[in-house]
Amino acid sequence: MTDLYAVIGNPIHQSKSPLIHGMFAQATGQDMQYTALEGPLDGFAGAVDAFRAAGGLGLNITTPFKLDAFAYATERSERAELAGAANAMKFDGDRVLAENFDGVGLVRDVVHNLNCPLKGKRVLLLGAGGAARGALLPFLAQEPAELVIANRSLDKAQVLVRIAEASGAGPVRGCTYADLAGQAFDVVFNATSASLHTELPPVPASVFAPGALAYELAYGKGLTPFLRFAQNAGVQQLADGVGMLAEQAAEAFEWWRGVRPDTRAVIEKLTVPLV
Repeated sequence: MTDLYAVIGNPIHQSKSPLIHGMFAQATGQDMQYTALEGPLDGFAGAVDAFRAAGGLGLNITTPFKLDAFAYATERSERAELAGAANAMKFDGDRVLAENFDGVGLVRDVVHNLNCPLKGKRVLLLGAGGAARGALLPFLAQEPAELVIANRSLDKAQVLVRIAEASGAGPVRGCTYADLAGQAFDVVFNATSASLHTELPPVPASVFAPGALAYELAYGKGLTPFLRFAQNAGVQQLADGVGMLAEQAAEAFEWWRGVRPDTRAVIEKLTVPLV
């Protein structure tokens, strides 16, 4: 019997998850069907209940339901607890397990695919929302020289600092964008939603150290305002989030199926030139 999986979101037409997991299933010989579900904005729980009743075994979660998924779960991983959100669920009878693979997928893309170790590097994370929360502990596990979280609101950045400190990880500090003047970093991640609105976080060009990597968490948008800004500042190593997308999907696939697919074909197929 073919096993059922899906991604749920609203809207969902833009999701690449059915393509990605279809490629993974074919490459690993898994008998599974993966579809896209558009959940009602006020009816997430009902949609998931119906999917489970139809035999569904797992879901990927995308906007705007990551908080709903976190609340729906009966058990949550440490990563999901830290992010306060879930991007994957697995169903086992009455148990609903929630995970968040965004951060670990991002780190794997940077360290393994882009060959950019974070150990000993000065890392700047722009934004303090859900994406930044999910990346926090995976980043710190790589032992950077320092992780700085910059946000319009210092209070929100400091919340993430306190989470990191409570976990015993560090060094990490928070600041506003204005505080970045005169500081330079080896790796700069844009985890804000600015690029979704063709906007740019208000950071100085000096944040990019010589040889820096500029990484845009959004994907498939070509040269976003952030990446163009970095390019104009002399940054030669630019990346968007397509590798992160593929790697977090591979983590979920392994969690569900017990086999980790190779991501290279997916990344190659989904990559949009940064021009």
